[in-house]
Amino acid sequence: MTILVIARLTFREAARRKILLAALLLGLLYLAIYGVGFYFVNQDISNSQFGPGLLELNQIRNFLFMAGMYVVNFLTVAIAVLTSVDTLSGEITSGTIHTLVSKPLQRWQIVVGKWLGFAGMLSLYLLLMAGGTVLLVYLISGYTAPNIMRGLGLLWMNAILLLGVSLAGGAVLSTLANGVLVFGMFGIAFVGGWIEQIGSFIQNQTAIDVGIISSLLIPSEALWKRAAFEMQSPLVSTLGFSPFTASSMPSLVMVIYGMIYAILALLLAIRLFNKRDL
Repeated sequence: MTILVIARLTFREAARRKILLAALLLGLLYLAIYGVGFYFVNQDISNSQFGPGLLELNQIRNFLFMAGMYVVNFLTVAIAVLTSVDTLSGEITSGTIHTLVSKPLQRWQIVVGKWLGFAGMLSLYLLLMAGGTVLLVYLISGYTAPNIMRGLGLLWMNAILLLGVSLAGGAVLSTLANGVLVFGMFGIAFVGGWIEQIGSFIQNQTAIDVGIISSLLIPSEALWKRAAFEMQSPLVSTLGFSPFTASSMPSLVMVIYGMIYAILALLLAIRLFNKRDL
């Protein structure tokens, strides 16, 4: 019950932050721009006298859908980090954390409660953004991408993974240093993923190995690529390459590794916070 109280307070605190309000406004602006753009592109292609057939048209729709989900993934990851990056470090620096630790609470309850609060917020944000994108595509074109629930589950896992890393860093680092750490790790995974993607296209094993190593350091990009693989059209899966994925798809083992990584990040946050001198 105590954990749920902390989770509720964390959720309310995050909801009051201007950064979340800005993210929601930008998210709604994205959905508006995306919906208008998708409508006119779909209308022009559908009404073209020499336009593609239904199969080719659905490939274009899927491409536009995946472009939208790429933005959704980035926005959700950014919110996961920016809203949680100072939840421990900032409260430790300001001394407000003493309000909680002075109560009959164990430190692990504080960390888990905050994790639950942010996880709930991220779940709602992802549902709004991804659900809005799926709904817009369906209402405008009647198209539905394959395996949407699997893809959204992987996007959610990606956000939760970075949330755990952010909390772990916040238990020992300042807010600024924690932000640099988390976004730096995300950037390494992002660059490594693109190197692996290019390497798989030109069949360069060294480049592929670089991407695999970066995914082992933090599997955020691997989770996105697996989500993209699940939601892309069967034709693109057969061809094995698109701007959003690569021929060397992350395996189920990598997905399980991502799950374990997220759990270990939370456990590390608890351990580091327990040892932190407040």
